[in-house]
Amino acid sequence: MTDTHAQEFWYNSRTGEVEVGKQSLGSELVGPFASEAEAKRAPEKLQERAKAWAEEEADEDR
Repeated sequence: MTDTHAQEFWYNSRTGEVEVGKQSLGSELVGPFASEAEAKRAPEKLQERAKAWAEEEADEDR
């Protein structure tokens, strides 16, 4: 039996590091991602999504 979670990549928001599998507290992790490269982009993706959500909310308020 293999651990499928070991092949998942997580971005640790506290350390700024990518982890293979869940190694830290869930509250510190963003993911899972299919690759290390995707996980490294987590902060950028979070900013993009936050901006899009803010724009959507602004449009709804009009």
